Amino acid sequence: MVQFKKWQLLLVILFSLFAILFSYPNFFSKNTLKNFPSFLPTDQIVLGLDLQGGSYLLIEVDTVSVVKESLDTFSDDLRSTLRKNKIFFSKFNIKDDQIFFNVKNDNQKEDLLKILSKYSQDASFEYEKEKLVKISFNTEKIKNIKDTAVSQSIEVIRRRVDEFGTKEPTIQKQGLDRILLELPGITDPERLKSLLGKTAKLTLQIVDEDLSSNEIKSGKTKPGTIVYESDNELDMTGNPLLYAVKKRNSISGDLLTNAFPTVDKGSPVVSFEFNNKGGRKFGKITTDNIGKKLAIILDKKVISSPNIREPITGGKGIITGQFTFQEATDLAMLLRAGALPAPLNIIEERTVGPSLGADSIESGKFASILGFVLIIIFMFLVYGTFGIFANIALIFNLLILISILTLIKATLTLPGIAGIVLTIGMAVDANVLIFERIKEEIKHNLSPIATIDTGYKEAFKTIVDANITTLIAAIMLFGLGSGPVKGFAVTLSIGILTSMFTAIMFTRILILIWLK
Repeated sequence: MVQFKKWQLLLVILFSLFAILFSYPNFFSKNTLKNFPSFLPTDQIVLGLDLQGGSYLLIEVDTVSVVKESLDTFSDDLRSTLRKNKIFFSKFNIKDDQIFFNVKNDNQKEDLLKILSKYSQDASFEYEKEKLVKISFNTEKIKNIKDTAVSQSIEVIRRRVDEFGTKEPTIQKQGLDRILLELPGITDPERLKSLLGKTAKLTLQIVDEDLSSNEIKSGKTKPGTIVYESDNELDMTGNPLLYAVKKRNSISGDLLTNAFPTVDKGSPVVSFEFNNKGGRKFGKITTDNIGKKLAIILDKKVISSPNIREPITGGKGIITGQFTFQEATDLAMLLRAGALPAPLNIIEERTVGPSLGADSIESGKFASILGFVLIIIFMFLVYGTFGIFANIALIFNLLILISILTLIKATLTLPGIAGIVLTIGMAVDANVLIFERIKEEIKHNLSPIATIDTGYKEAFKTIVDANITTLIAAIMLFGLGSGPVKGFAVTLSIGILTSMFTAIMFTRILILIWLK
């Protein structure tokens, strides 16, 4: 056991070089690192929200509106199918997340049953009265709609946060319809909250100019149209101008491939590009509706309604409006990131100042250094020369731990620092077991080599058992915990593995070199 092969020595040397090379940037400021040669690593451990300051947001996804919207889409499809199959109905309406309509002809009930059976996987139906049909989504369908909405919201939030430039955010689902968002180092939380609060659903629809604003205001409508308010135009009474737009032949924002701010005629605008499908659809709509207005609708508000002067077949266009350049930049960012499937409500918000984080870092440093120094003194006083070897191994254990955390871009939080402090204490535990076992073997009057060899062999099983049980606990913490608990589990797990390596390999080689 006390003997080692050349590859083992090489492995220890490589790990030592690795530890020095990737841990050193954490001991210098970012400004100092800029003066170092470019081929040297400069990455540092990412500090979490509680260490460098930032914002904590707990967001609720409005899944109720998603279910309602899905039911509206389903009802439009059902109504179209009934008409296509010449099923005569009346009083078609939606109430309390259920669809109701009357069947006019009793002879068509059999045909209606066949049509409705096609939707049986998603919806259930029954006759409330002799001719009144009630349709509602199944429980499983509603659950799938809500789960999908939350998952899609997480992805859209992630893209928006990435576009915003926030590094190492924490975005995770919490409960059934909530999302936890931690943004370390954020400098403009209000702007980001504004971006997250916008659904950013973009559609391009033809304005129905048969209805005037006054007629719309009086409540007059047409089948196949929907009314939206203007975002920036007012009528004579000072209220938002109303537009009636056609439901058919609309183009949705999910067909966009790019959007970016630019300037047109001295004013900020947003240029956009469609994919092939969107470009063809955009070209056809603009070709068929020359001279008419095209309403550009964002989150159910008409932000502009330019006239179509000529066919636009290149799949590109611009969105005009009374934008500042910042607003145009934010709109382009939202369009690139995609629309949210549902509105988001911020139900809890906390801001951590950088001064509080700096105090936490200083406290963590003091605790780590104090624990480190006390352990070094203790090991030297109790084990003498062997204690020095254990202390050298402890130093490299910390450097290896810092290097790994830097390479995997782990986010270091206050509980993570607690994990490092705990690792410092546990790192010498294996050496203590070995040295105490060697003391026991000295009583048997064996040779020095045999004594050390037996001490390592007998202590090895105990070391592995003790560390594996702790590692299992750390893995369970990581799997079942969240946020800071996971940070503690990560540092503890890595610390256990590195301490086993330095105790069994690093210290053993130093002892053997000294022994020879």
